[in-house]
Amino acid sequence: MDLEHGAVELDSSCNSPCDEAVNCLDVQIQDPEMDPGLVFVPSGNHLMSGLLGLNVVLLGAALVAGEAFNPEGLKHQEPHVFMLLLMGVSLVWMLWYLLWARKQPGICPHKDHHAGGVTTTLVLILFAVFSLLLYICRIGYLVSIMECQPAAEVLSPFMEAPFLALQAYLLWSHSKDCIHKHKLITRSGLMVILATDLLLWLNAVTEDTIHEEIELEKQDMLDASNTNSTEADISDLAGFANTTFCQCNATAVCLGFRKGYEILHPFNMEFYLMAGCMIYVMWKNVGRRMSSDHHHVTQKLTLSVVYKGGVIYGLVFGALVLGAGVSVFVLYQVWVSRRQLRLTAFLIFYGYHLAVMPIMSLCSLAGMVVYRLERRANEAGHNPTRSLDVSLLVAAALGQLALSYFSIVAALALERRGTLGDLDLSYSLLSLLELILQNIFIIEGLHRHPKLKKKEKQLSSIFKFKKKVAEERNVDISMLDKSNAVDEKTSWTKRAIQEICAFLVLSNVMLWIIPAFGIHPQFENGIGKEFFGFSAWFILVNLGQPLSVFYRMHSVGALIELLISA
Repeated sequence: MDLEHGAVELDSSCNSPCDEAVNCLDVQIQDPEMDPGLVFVPSGNHLMSGLLGLNVVLLGAALVAGEAFNPEGLKHQEPHVFMLLLMGVSLVWMLWYLLWARKQPGICPHKDHHAGGVTTTLVLILFAVFSLLLYICRIGYLVSIMECQPAAEVLSPFMEAPFLALQAYLLWSHSKDCIHKHKLITRSGLMVILATDLLLWLNAVTEDTIHEEIELEKQDMLDASNTNSTEADISDLAGFANTTFCQCNATAVCLGFRKGYEILHPFNMEFYLMAGCMIYVMWKNVGRRMSSDHHHVTQKLTLSVVYKGGVIYGLVFGALVLGAGVSVFVLYQVWVSRRQLRLTAFLIFYGYHLAVMPIMSLCSLAGMVVYRLERRANEAGHNPTRSLDVSLLVAAALGQLALSYFSIVAALALERRGTLGDLDLSYSLLSLLELILQNIFIIEGLHRHPKLKKKEKQLSSIFKFKKKVAEERNVDISMLDKSNAVDEKTSWTKRAIQEICAFLVLSNVMLWIIPAFGIHPQFENGIGKEFFGFSAWFILVNLGQPLSVFYRMHSVGALIELLISA
């Protein structure tokens, strides 16, 4: 026996009565990567590459935090230089894998068909396209104000663009790979890419935080100058604006690039979050061997799937939610900047969400009831993609959950909260309810097996066989009504799940679009800022808001998968 690498386990092929006891002593020595239970234990190369990624992320986070809280302390642009170095190393590894390692025989004998689904990949490519447009705007903006920008920051988008494009291609074409050669180099390279994605996301969030803070500070100074009406305040404001925008206000082209950068900024953050998750799955799948019960769902999301499934009501009501949401989005963006219509803009925003979220909560609750009636078995075995989906849903929901709880505390603590305070309190409570119910509905659906329980299938087969015999012998077939009942039950539960998923998909799309394109009532209603203070509230909102956007996007992908597998 080969004792160099292995784990000891009892022989499961023993057919004697001692299988259920400990008397079966036939011992096998196996490669630990053959055992699904041992694949995901952080040992060996997984542990080494994991520690490498952890240290890189912590060092980069310290640099990014140092630049955010004490920009004058880091005089040589160390955060940008460090991320440029990481992107360079990541580009070298991706070129090595795509051009040389991927062509070696036997490097990828298995595929994880749960990883890199069609919906997830398409959304990632969409984010990548918008991010590339962002880099064009960012390059134009930085070139326009090159005189007052450090060289490392100007060079950053020129390195980020090829890094993002090559990573998008890697995930589009090879996200399902289970790599079995050069495992140490592969795991280390994937971990460096994951660390780079996390740091670029953190840097984007930090820059967005500073940008929003400057904008609100400028608005506060403008309000103060209008109140005092002094020339000194106006001159101070002009000086502040000049230092903020450097020389961009001199040309319309620069202002156009800056506006494009502001609009497309959320897509870049979402790309790095999503790409990091898919890179993590690839890292977990290095050296993994698929078990015999690993099934490949070949269904594709097309209009014919929805049409053949008879999905009507979910699409109709979801389209109504989507159309109303677009109207609310446009009106809010136009009216919130006008002093006379500011309160109306908040009323429209909160009214829309207070009408939609209870319906979404009822749909999730109804879906859970249908699950109980449908009685599907849960999938057995450990699946890293499913585990990651659940972890991402729970972790991303923490952003909105945290904001809701902090908003509840602020709204209840303020004595004079007024109409906005009551609306914000109701909105926060409904957000908690809707997130919890939708998470339960999605997680239960992801763990269901595509086939019904064996008992129901065997019962249905018996009734079908008896039906055939009865028809041939012209006997009474009244006993076969149970078989028809089983088929009818399966049909209406499938239809119900599809209708619910279709409605929730469109609703989550709209709830994703609204904050992704710059609607942040938590910034503008003033309740949280008044209670927690300016700096503390900005930290809370800018950490929670991107996670909330990511949650909606990830929920859409999970719900589409449930719609197809129903």
